[in-house]
Amino acid sequence: MTTFDAVRIVAAREIRVKLRDKTFIWSTVVFLLIAVAATVLPGMLGGGPSSVAVVQGATATALSDAGLDVRTVGDDAEAERLVRDGDVDAAVVAGPRVLAMDDEPSEVVDALSVRPAVELLDPNAVDPALAFLIPYAFAFVFFITSLTFGLQIAQSVTEEKQTRIVEILVAAVPVRALLAGKVAGGTLLAFGQIALIALVAYVGASIAGAPGDVLSLLGPAIGWFLPFFVVGFVMLAALWAAVGALVSRQEDIGGASTPMQMVVMLPFFAVVFLQDNPTVMTILSYLPVSSPIAMPVRLFTGDAAGWEPFLSLAILAVTAVAMVFVGARIYEGSLLKTGGRIQFAAAWRDREATRLAD
Repeated sequence: MTTFDAVRIVAAREIRVKLRDKTFIWSTVVFLLIAVAATVLPGMLGGGPSSVAVVQGATATALSDAGLDVRTVGDDAEAERLVRDGDVDAAVVAGPRVLAMDDEPSEVVDALSVRPAVELLDPNAVDPALAFLIPYAFAFVFFITSLTFGLQIAQSVTEEKQTRIVEILVAAVPVRALLAGKVAGGTLLAFGQIALIALVAYVGASIAGAPGDVLSLLGPAIGWFLPFFVVGFVMLAALWAAVGALVSRQEDIGGASTPMQMVVMLPFFAVVFLQDNPTVMTILSYLPVSSPIAMPVRLFTGDAAGWEPFLSLAILAVTAVAMVFVGARIYEGSLLKTGGRIQFAAAWRDREATRLAD
């Protein structure tokens, strides 16, 4: 049996086990619901009468009769200021002209007896609800998927050590092939889950009637999120497997995995709470632990140049190769050791168990 065959067999086993796992199935359903909510709810929550600023007169009466929330102002300048500040959805000024930020207010236009000119003050602006929900969705999906699948990889490795099954496995399969199979199986499952979520999110946005400019931003952001996710997950998966190999009991995984959990959690909170800071988001989009989230978010908001995702992905890929090497070294040096938690330095130095197994 070649190394490739061994990797394929281990990966297929990991996938079969996971596809029969009810937790995996239900988590996928939950993620799909979150994707639908993030793209459909903004349109639903945006219902209700439009608010419009207008100078007192016959126009104000016509808008009120149409069921709109009319706010009378002293002059056109004040009406425009209210639109820019987000206090009203639109304003009717001399001309007549209708002012709005990023989308034509059809209710206001239809309520006027004369077809007005429509002036968009910021045609490239993204709906505030989407501007928050889309970055949150990217961060949440990567965070939960990396944490869930990562812990499951670590638990699988520890379980095989605890039951001594690993001694049988390494007698038939090279240690590195065993690690590669686990990482490949977990990555394929995670990618399949994320690809399905991305497809549902894009379709949901289309069905919800998202403006074309939003879809033009959401499409590339999702398209880039997939390769960033795969490379980032591979980087983390090898380290999660190493964490599982460092302990001999399931009860010890929590303590051993604390650093990895922090590595996954910190980028999530950084993107969610600092997404309005362009400087911080630019830095986060180049840090390997946060770039799978931050770069797609910057692409969605239109803050990233066309060359930036290529550079960021290259940095992430180089880091992933280095971390896979580190994870494999720790995994090999600790997989066949039992009797308590193994120190990182000891696992790094001691590869005698691997050489004997090979």
